[in-house]
Amino acid sequence: MALLTFDQIGIAGLAACVPSNTIDNLTYTDNFEAAAVAEIVEKTGIRERRFALPGICASDLCFAAAEKLLKELDTDRSTIDLLIFISQTPDYRMPATALLLQHRLGLGKHTAAFDINLGCSAFVYGLSVAYAMMQTGGFRNVLLLDGETRSRVYSPKDRKTAFLFGDGGVAALITRREKAGKSFFSLHSDGSKSDYIKMDAGGYRMPSSPATLEERVVDEYGNIRTDEHGYMNGTDVFNFVLSEIPKDIRQLLEYGGLQISDPDYFVFHQANSFMNDYLIKKMKVPVEKAPSCLAQFGNTSSVSIPLTIVSRLQQTNYADKQLLLSGFGVGMSWASCIIRLSDCLITELVEI
Repeated sequence: MALLTFDQIGIAGLAACVPSNTIDNLTYTDNFEAAAVAEIVEKTGIRERRFALPGICASDLCFAAAEKLLKELDTDRSTIDLLIFISQTPDYRMPATALLLQHRLGLGKHTAAFDINLGCSAFVYGLSVAYAMMQTGGFRNVLLLDGETRSRVYSPKDRKTAFLFGDGGVAALITRREKAGKSFFSLHSDGSKSDYIKMDAGGYRMPSSPATLEERVVDEYGNIRTDEHGYMNGTDVFNFVLSEIPKDIRQLLEYGGLQISDPDYFVFHQANSFMNDYLIKKMKVPVEKAPSCLAQFGNTSSVSIPLTIVSRLQQTNYADKQLLLSGFGVGMSWASCIIRLSDCLITELVEI
Protein backbone atom coordinates (compact mmCIF):
# COMPACT_ATOMS: atom_id res chain seq x y z
CA MET A 1 0.00 0.00 0.00
CA ALA A 2 1.51 3.34 -1.11
CA LEU A 3 1.12 5.29 2.13
CA LEU A 4 4.09 7.51 2.94
CA THR A 5 5.16 9.70 5.86
CA PHE A 6 7.78 12.45 5.75
CA ASP A 7 9.05 14.64 8.57
CA GLN A 8 10.34 18.23 8.53
CA ILE A 9 10.23 18.52 4.74
CA GLY A 10 8.11 21.32 3.28
CA ILE A 11 7.47 23.92 0.60
CA ALA A 12 9.45 27.13 1.07
CA GLY A 13 7.72 28.95 -1.76
CA LEU A 14 5.20 28.59 -4.56
CA ALA A 15 4.71 30.58 -7.78
CA ALA A 16 2.44 30.20 -10.80
CA CYS A 17 2.35 31.59 -14.32
CA VAL A 18 -0.50 31.67 -16.84
CA PRO A 19 -0.65 32.96 -20.41
CA SER A 20 -1.98 36.50 -20.79
CA ASN A 21 -4.18 35.27 -23.66
CA THR A 22 -7.66 34.98 -22.11
CA ILE A 23 -10.35 32.83 -23.74
CA ASP A 24 -14.03 33.62 -23.13
CA ASN A 25 -15.74 30.24 -23.17
CA LEU A 26 -19.03 31.70 -24.38
CA THR A 27 -17.36 32.94 -27.57
CA TYR A 28 -14.60 30.33 -27.89
CA THR A 29 -15.88 28.43 -30.92
CA ASP A 30 -18.61 28.75 -33.53
CA ASN A 31 -18.88 24.97 -33.94
CA PHE A 32 -21.85 24.81 -31.57
CA GLU A 33 -25.02 26.81 -31.06
CA ALA A 34 -24.85 29.59 -28.48
CA ALA A 35 -27.51 27.97 -26.29
CA ALA A 36 -25.58 24.70 -26.16
CA VAL A 37 -22.36 26.53 -25.28
CA ALA A 38 -24.08 28.47 -22.50
CA GLU A 39 -25.39 25.20 -21.06
CA ILE A 40 -21.92 23.66 -21.10
CA VAL A 41 -20.39 26.72 -19.43
CA GLU A 42 -23.06 26.71 -16.74
CA LYS A 43 -22.59 23.01 -16.02
CA THR A 44 -18.79 23.04 -15.97
CA GLY A 45 -18.48 26.39 -14.19
CA ILE A 46 -15.62 27.35 -16.52
CA ARG A 47 -16.07 30.93 -17.77
CA GLU A 48 -12.55 31.72 -18.92
CA ARG A 49 -9.33 29.91 -19.72
CA ARG A 50 -5.78 30.88 -20.62
CA PHE A 51 -4.26 29.64 -23.88
CA ALA A 52 -0.54 29.83 -24.63
CA LEU A 53 0.22 31.73 -27.81
CA PRO A 54 2.15 29.96 -30.61
CA GLY A 55 5.76 29.43 -29.64
CA ILE A 56 5.01 29.35 -25.89
CA CYS A 57 5.49 25.93 -24.26
CA ALA A 58 4.79 24.55 -20.80
CA SER A 59 8.48 24.99 -20.02
CA ASP A 60 8.23 28.75 -20.71
CA LEU A 61 5.40 29.08 -18.19
CA CYS A 62 7.41 27.10 -15.61
CA PHE A 63 10.53 29.15 -16.31
CA ALA A 64 8.66 32.41 -15.65
CA ALA A 65 7.19 30.99 -12.42
CA ALA A 66 10.59 29.70 -11.30
CA GLU A 67 12.33 33.00 -11.99
CA LYS A 68 9.69 34.84 -9.95
CA LEU A 69 9.99 32.39 -7.07
CA LEU A 70 13.78 32.18 -6.91
CA LYS A 71 14.17 35.95 -7.04
CA GLU A 72 11.56 36.62 -4.34
CA LEU A 73 13.08 33.93 -2.10
CA ASP A 74 16.57 35.26 -2.91
CA THR A 75 17.63 31.66 -3.48
CA ASP A 76 21.26 30.77 -4.09
CA ARG A 77 20.85 28.67 -7.24
CA SER A 78 23.97 26.68 -6.45
CA THR A 79 22.01 25.09 -3.56
CA ILE A 80 19.40 23.53 -5.87
CA ASP A 81 20.46 19.91 -6.18
CA LEU A 82 17.44 18.50 -8.02
CA LEU A 83 15.03 19.81 -10.66
CA ILE A 84 11.87 17.82 -11.45
CA PHE A 85 9.70 18.80 -14.41
CA ILE A 86 6.14 17.44 -14.59
CA SER A 87 4.25 17.54 -17.89
CA GLN A 88 2.46 15.57 -20.58
CA THR A 89 3.08 18.42 -23.04
CA PRO A 90 6.90 18.64 -23.01
CA ASP A 91 9.03 20.65 -25.43
CA TYR A 92 10.36 17.57 -27.24
CA ARG A 93 10.08 13.81 -27.19
CA MET A 94 13.76 13.98 -26.32
CA PRO A 95 15.70 15.31 -24.52
CA ALA A 96 13.87 15.63 -21.22
CA THR A 97 12.59 19.17 -20.68
CA ALA A 98 14.03 19.22 -17.16
CA LEU A 99 17.52 19.33 -18.67
CA LEU A 100 16.63 22.34 -20.81
CA LEU A 101 15.26 24.13 -17.75
CA GLN A 102 18.32 23.27 -15.66
CA HIS A 103 20.48 25.11 -18.19
CA ARG A 104 18.02 27.95 -18.81
CA LEU A 105 17.66 28.68 -15.08
CA GLY A 106 21.42 28.80 -14.62
CA LEU A 107 21.60 25.80 -12.29
CA GLY A 108 24.89 24.01 -11.77
CA LYS A 109 26.04 20.79 -13.42
CA HIS A 110 25.74 19.11 -10.04
CA THR A 111 21.93 19.47 -10.33
CA ALA A 112 20.10 16.22 -11.01
CA ALA A 113 17.19 16.70 -13.42
CA PHE A 114 14.43 14.49 -14.83
CA ASP A 115 10.86 14.58 -16.15
CA ILE A 116 7.70 12.96 -14.78
CA ASN A 117 5.09 12.07 -17.42
CA LEU A 118 1.82 11.93 -15.52
CA GLY A 119 -1.51 13.73 -15.70
CA CYS A 120 -3.91 15.22 -13.18
CA SER A 121 -2.45 13.50 -10.09
CA ALA A 122 1.12 14.49 -10.96
CA PHE A 123 1.67 17.46 -8.65
CA VAL A 124 1.01 15.29 -5.59
CA TYR A 125 3.10 12.49 -7.08
CA GLY A 126 5.88 15.00 -7.80
CA LEU A 127 5.75 16.32 -4.25
CA SER A 128 6.09 12.78 -2.91
CA VAL A 129 9.20 12.23 -5.06
CA ALA A 130 10.70 15.57 -4.01
CA TYR A 131 9.96 14.94 -0.33
CA ALA A 132 11.44 11.42 -0.56
CA MET A 133 14.63 12.69 -2.20
CA MET A 134 14.96 15.39 0.45
CA GLN A 135 14.34 12.86 3.24
CA THR A 136 17.40 10.85 2.15
CA GLY A 137 19.60 13.71 3.33
CA GLY A 138 21.61 14.11 0.15
CA PHE A 139 19.81 17.15 -1.27
CA ARG A 140 19.69 20.74 -0.07
CA ASN A 141 16.81 22.06 -2.20
CA VAL A 142 14.50 20.61 -4.84
CA LEU A 143 12.88 22.76 -7.54
CA LEU A 144 9.59 21.17 -8.62
CA LEU A 145 8.18 22.54 -11.89
CA ASP A 146 4.78 21.54 -13.29
CA GLY A 147 3.47 22.86 -16.60
CA GLU A 148 0.82 22.00 -19.18
CA THR A 149 -0.44 23.42 -22.48
CA ARG A 150 -3.58 21.31 -22.61
CA SER A 151 -5.24 23.76 -24.99
CA ARG A 152 -3.27 22.05 -27.78
CA VAL A 153 -4.42 18.55 -26.88
CA TYR A 154 -8.19 18.71 -27.40
CA SER A 155 -10.40 19.39 -30.43
CA PRO A 156 -12.47 22.61 -30.49
CA LYS A 157 -15.08 20.57 -32.37
CA ASP A 158 -15.61 18.00 -29.60
CA ARG A 159 -18.06 19.40 -27.08
CA LYS A 160 -17.03 16.81 -24.47
CA THR A 161 -13.64 18.46 -24.05
CA ALA A 162 -13.58 21.72 -26.04
CA PHE A 163 -14.56 23.99 -23.16
CA LEU A 164 -12.63 22.40 -20.29
CA PHE A 165 -8.87 22.73 -20.57
CA GLY A 166 -6.40 25.59 -20.18
CA ASP A 167 -2.69 26.23 -19.78
CA GLY A 168 -0.41 27.12 -16.88
CA GLY A 169 2.86 26.48 -15.10
CA VAL A 170 4.01 26.43 -11.47
CA ALA A 171 7.21 26.30 -9.45
CA ALA A 172 7.70 25.03 -5.89
CA LEU A 173 10.88 25.03 -3.83
CA ILE A 174 11.07 22.10 -1.42
CA THR A 175 13.54 22.12 1.45
CA ARG A 176 14.03 21.03 5.05
CA ARG A 177 11.69 22.92 7.34
CA GLU A 178 11.25 22.03 10.99
CA LYS A 179 7.89 23.81 11.14
CA ALA A 180 6.54 21.64 8.33
CA GLY A 181 6.20 18.74 10.78
CA LYS A 182 4.87 15.47 9.39
CA SER A 183 3.25 15.08 5.98
CA PHE A 184 1.29 12.11 4.69
CA PHE A 185 0.85 10.81 1.13
CA SER A 186 -1.39 8.24 -0.55
CA LEU A 187 -0.67 7.16 -4.15
CA HIS A 188 -2.78 4.95 -6.44
CA SER A 189 -3.18 3.78 -10.04
CA ASP A 190 -5.54 1.67 -12.16
CA GLY A 191 -4.30 1.18 -15.71
CA SER A 192 -7.30 -1.01 -16.57
CA LYS A 193 -9.21 2.27 -16.95
CA SER A 194 -6.61 3.95 -19.16
CA ASP A 195 -9.13 4.51 -21.98
CA TYR A 196 -11.25 6.83 -19.81
CA ILE A 197 -8.98 9.74 -20.80
CA LYS A 198 -6.65 9.11 -23.69
CA MET A 199 -4.92 10.27 -26.87
CA ASP A 200 -4.64 7.31 -29.24
CA ALA A 201 -2.04 8.48 -31.75
CA GLY A 202 1.18 10.47 -31.88
CA GLY A 203 3.27 8.13 -29.77
CA TYR A 204 5.17 5.01 -30.74
CA ARG A 205 2.23 2.60 -30.49
CA MET A 206 0.43 4.57 -33.22
CA PRO A 207 2.90 7.01 -34.81
CA SER A 208 1.78 10.24 -36.46
CA SER A 209 0.68 9.94 -40.07
CA PRO A 210 -1.65 11.79 -42.46
CA ALA A 211 -4.40 9.41 -41.35
CA THR A 212 -3.98 10.18 -37.62
CA LEU A 213 -4.29 13.91 -38.36
CA GLU A 214 -7.50 13.58 -40.36
CA GLU A 215 -10.63 14.99 -38.72
CA ARG A 216 -13.61 12.65 -38.47
CA VAL A 217 -16.97 12.40 -36.75
CA VAL A 218 -16.49 10.15 -33.73
CA ASP A 219 -19.98 9.65 -32.31
CA GLU A 220 -23.70 10.00 -32.90
CA TYR A 221 -23.64 13.56 -31.50
CA GLY A 222 -21.46 14.83 -34.34
CA ASN A 223 -18.32 15.48 -32.28
CA ILE A 224 -15.22 15.80 -34.44
CA ARG A 225 -11.57 15.11 -33.64
CA THR A 226 -8.45 13.44 -34.96
CA ASP A 227 -6.64 10.44 -33.49
CA GLU A 228 -4.10 12.91 -32.11
CA HIS A 229 -6.69 14.76 -30.03
CA GLY A 230 -7.38 13.72 -26.46
CA TYR A 231 -10.79 12.35 -25.58
CA MET A 232 -12.63 11.68 -22.35
CA ASN A 233 -15.46 9.39 -21.29
CA GLY A 234 -17.04 11.83 -18.86
CA THR A 235 -19.53 9.48 -17.20
CA ASP A 236 -16.86 6.88 -16.48
CA VAL A 237 -14.52 9.53 -15.07
CA PHE A 238 -17.27 10.95 -12.86
CA ASN A 239 -18.18 7.52 -11.47
CA PHE A 240 -14.51 6.73 -10.88
CA VAL A 241 -13.88 9.95 -8.97
CA LEU A 242 -16.94 9.55 -6.75
CA SER A 243 -16.03 5.92 -6.05
CA GLU A 244 -12.32 6.24 -5.34
CA ILE A 245 -11.48 9.74 -4.08
CA PRO A 246 -13.62 9.95 -0.91
CA LYS A 247 -12.33 6.50 0.06
CA ASP A 248 -8.74 7.57 -0.53
CA ILE A 249 -9.12 10.77 1.49
CA ARG A 250 -10.71 8.96 4.44
CA GLN A 251 -7.91 6.39 4.39
CA LEU A 252 -5.27 9.12 4.31
CA LEU A 253 -6.86 11.03 7.19
CA GLU A 254 -6.99 7.85 9.26
CA TYR A 255 -3.35 7.12 8.39
CA GLY A 256 -2.37 10.59 9.58
CA GLY A 257 -4.51 10.36 12.73
CA LEU A 258 -6.71 13.26 11.59
CA GLN A 259 -10.39 14.06 11.23
CA ILE A 260 -12.16 15.55 8.22
CA SER A 261 -12.48 18.78 10.20
CA ASP A 262 -8.72 19.15 10.79
CA PRO A 263 -7.31 20.47 7.46
CA ASP A 264 -7.68 24.22 6.97
CA TYR A 265 -8.18 23.79 3.22
CA PHE A 266 -9.00 20.98 0.79
CA VAL A 267 -7.48 21.70 -2.60
CA PHE A 268 -8.92 19.33 -5.18
CA HIS A 269 -7.88 18.92 -8.79
CA GLN A 270 -9.97 21.44 -10.73
CA ALA A 271 -11.83 19.09 -13.08
CA ASN A 272 -15.21 20.81 -13.50
CA SER A 273 -17.59 22.38 -11.03
CA PHE A 274 -20.28 19.72 -11.38
CA MET A 275 -17.86 16.96 -10.37
CA ASN A 276 -16.05 18.96 -7.70
CA ASP A 277 -19.25 20.27 -6.11
CA TYR A 278 -20.57 16.73 -5.90
CA LEU A 279 -17.29 15.52 -4.38
CA ILE A 280 -17.23 18.30 -1.79
CA LYS A 281 -20.83 17.57 -0.84
CA LYS A 282 -20.19 13.83 -0.54
CA MET A 283 -17.13 14.46 1.64
CA LYS A 284 -19.07 17.00 3.75
CA VAL A 285 -16.31 19.56 3.28
CA PRO A 286 -17.42 23.17 3.94
CA VAL A 287 -17.44 25.15 0.69
CA GLU A 288 -15.27 27.87 2.21
CA LYS A 289 -12.57 25.24 2.84
CA ALA A 290 -12.46 24.13 -0.81
CA PRO A 291 -11.08 26.99 -2.94
CA SER A 292 -11.63 26.87 -6.69
CA CYS A 293 -10.08 28.61 -9.69
CA LEU A 294 -12.14 26.78 -12.31
CA ALA A 295 -14.16 29.79 -13.43
CA GLN A 296 -11.03 31.75 -14.29
CA PHE A 297 -8.58 29.11 -15.55
CA GLY A 298 -10.50 25.91 -16.32
CA ASN A 299 -8.96 22.47 -16.00
CA THR A 300 -5.17 22.83 -16.17
CA SER A 301 -4.50 19.15 -15.39
CA SER A 302 -1.77 18.66 -12.77
CA VAL A 303 -1.15 22.42 -12.58
CA SER A 304 -4.63 23.01 -11.16
CA ILE A 305 -3.83 22.25 -7.49
CA PRO A 306 -0.84 24.59 -7.06
CA LEU A 307 -2.50 27.18 -9.34
CA THR A 308 -5.50 27.18 -7.00
CA ILE A 309 -3.21 27.75 -4.01
CA VAL A 310 -1.41 30.67 -5.68
CA SER A 311 -4.52 32.33 -7.14
CA ARG A 312 -6.90 31.72 -4.24
CA LEU A 313 -4.82 31.34 -1.08
CA GLN A 314 -2.22 34.05 -1.60
CA GLN A 315 -3.59 35.77 1.51
CA THR A 316 -2.28 32.84 3.59
CA ASN A 317 1.29 33.94 2.78
CA TYR A 318 3.54 32.92 5.69
CA ALA A 319 0.56 31.62 7.66
CA ASP A 320 0.61 28.19 9.28
CA LYS A 321 -2.02 26.17 7.43
CA GLN A 322 -2.64 22.48 6.95
CA LEU A 323 -3.75 21.53 3.44
CA LEU A 324 -5.18 18.32 2.03
CA LEU A 325 -4.41 18.05 -1.68
CA SER A 326 -6.08 15.53 -3.98
CA GLY A 327 -5.38 15.00 -7.68
CA PHE A 328 -7.16 12.51 -9.92
CA GLY A 329 -7.54 11.77 -13.60
CA VAL A 330 -5.77 10.48 -16.70
CA GLY A 331 -4.29 7.05 -16.23
CA MET A 332 -6.35 6.43 -14.19
CA SER A 333 -4.12 7.79 -11.46
CA TRP A 334 -4.95 9.46 -8.18
CA ALA A 335 -2.99 10.79 -5.22
CA SER A 336 -3.69 12.73 -2.05
CA CYS A 337 -1.49 14.29 0.60
CA ILE A 338 -1.68 16.26 3.81
CA ILE A 339 1.01 18.92 4.10
CA ARG A 340 1.63 21.97 6.26
CA LEU A 341 2.42 25.34 4.70
CA SER A 342 4.39 27.22 7.33
CA ASP A 343 6.39 30.36 6.50
CA CYS A 344 5.70 29.58 2.85
CA LEU A 345 6.06 32.39 0.32
CA ILE A 346 3.18 32.43 -2.17
CA THR A 347 3.98 34.93 -4.90
CA GLU A 348 1.65 37.06 -6.98
CA LEU A 349 0.43 35.34 -10.14
CA VAL A 350 2.66 35.86 -13.19
CA GLU A 351 1.31 36.40 -16.72
CA ILE A 352 3.29 36.14 -19.95
